Amino acid sequence: MKYIYLFFVYILLPNLSFSMEVGSKNYAALIFSLFVIVTLLITYFASKKTNDKTNYYAAGEKISGLQNGLAIAGDYMSAASFLGISGLVFFSGFDGLIYSIGFLVGWPIILFLIAEKLKNLGKFTFADVTAIRLQQSRIRILSAFGTLLTVILYLIAQMVGAGSLIQILFELPYHFAIWFVGILMVVYVSFGGMIATTWVQIIKALLLIFGATFLAFFVLQDYSFSLNKLLIAATNIHESKDSILFPGKLINDPISAISLGIALILGTAGLPHILMRFFTVPDGKTARISALYATSFIGYFYILTFIIGFGAIVYLSSNSIYLDSENKLIGSNNMAAIHLSHAIGGDLFLGFISAVAFATILAVVSGLTLAGASAIGRDLYVYVFNNGKANEKKELLVSKISSVIIGILAIFLGILFQGQNVAFMVGLAFAVAASANFPILYLSITWKGLTTNGAFYGGFIGLISAVILVVLGPTIWVDILGFNEAVFPYKYPAIFSVPISFLSIVIISKLDKNSLSETHKKNFDKLVKQSYLGKN
Repeated sequence: MKYIYLFFVYILLPNLSFSMEVGSKNYAALIFSLFVIVTLLITYFASKKTNDKTNYYAAGEKISGLQNGLAIAGDYMSAASFLGISGLVFFSGFDGLIYSIGFLVGWPIILFLIAEKLKNLGKFTFADVTAIRLQQSRIRILSAFGTLLTVILYLIAQMVGAGSLIQILFELPYHFAIWFVGILMVVYVSFGGMIATTWVQIIKALLLIFGATFLAFFVLQDYSFSLNKLLIAATNIHESKDSILFPGKLINDPISAISLGIALILGTAGLPHILMRFFTVPDGKTARISALYATSFIGYFYILTFIIGFGAIVYLSSNSIYLDSENKLIGSNNMAAIHLSHAIGGDLFLGFISAVAFATILAVVSGLTLAGASAIGRDLYVYVFNNGKANEKKELLVSKISSVIIGILAIFLGILFQGQNVAFMVGLAFAVAASANFPILYLSITWKGLTTNGAFYGGFIGLISAVILVVLGPTIWVDILGFNEAVFPYKYPAIFSVPISFLSIVIISKLDKNSLSETHKKNFDKLVKQSYLGKN
């Protein structure tokens, strides 16, 4: 770890000295270099405490409610939130807010239904919860596949955002940015575990909230802090005029709108890197408190993205500095917030916001990578291949090796999906989480009739249906694979895949005559008691 730290410092120190000169690239390099060095220091000291799995997976279960709330917000307010949503509002107006609303509405489900029970029932991964009453190996295989697929899709969005940001800001190759982020996230996770990841996320959350607040403040300041005046100005300058205040520009059919809403609401409660965060607190009460803090921070932030998006319409739509030869935003719509910061605050503010955006990406990919690594190291290696009897040191080694593999995979997929809107890519990740992870978790803690066969086969049917519909949809089938017409006409599969998952689980459980089924049903009473009273 010491040598890796010195390597990055060697790379970044020239940026620190160079950044004393005036210029947005240099300001961004300075702030970003400082952030990376600070987080590497955190990782270095955290690495001394990650010699056991409780510290590696759950930060020793010593994180407070406020700290965890900030860390959750830092994990959740990703590049998709900051760059993607503001970009979608810039492009389509009102419709871009469906992501903000969907992202936020999912949190009451976590707050009132899942958070406290998750902590009381689980230990390191959400599969720990379902495994209490169901057969370990098969349930953990399902949860691992659901976790890994969600993580990979989510990682693609973050890598694309990172590449676009570096490309436009530093005029460096897209591929360079992807590799740089990939290496950094592997270092954070492999050496620092959840302790380092938590503090990286807290620092990033504070920076992002601070930066977005100031960006929104300066936008409203020019319009006497009147949102109505800002909207009027946006409608006057946008090519679509008043239509940007009404739905239908981005999503023009009710099936797609409802499908996206289902994915965002239910998917939030099935995101493995978010659910893991509730195992870092000491008890169920603190888990619920941290969910309340997270909801507050996240809700406030999404109000800001609304203002930033419409501010970008006003300041950027007719400003040739930020437009290419085809009159489109330089660097794609994902860069709306970045260009707006320069239009309002010049080079210094651009440097700060850009560095914050990059810090956002680093914090999120760390949490995602750790979730994926824990699925492989704990769920597959320990409980599937070793029947729960694996050596702790070997378990941690497998998790760390897994983080390297996930990092390499994320790099190549980030290159493959270059140019995709990051908010849209996250929407696909949420659809998978809503179809595979949420139904199993929800039915495990609420329905006595659930059996292992029902959960396993029904869950895989939901997972496979979501994947097939995503592949056959316009994004993969047309945009990536190059076919003329999509087999499945909708971009978002959740309206079909989520009911398929729930119905499959229920029907198979009802038909299950396996002798173990009755035992699984009896275990439900034990689970309910423990979900309220805790392990002790």
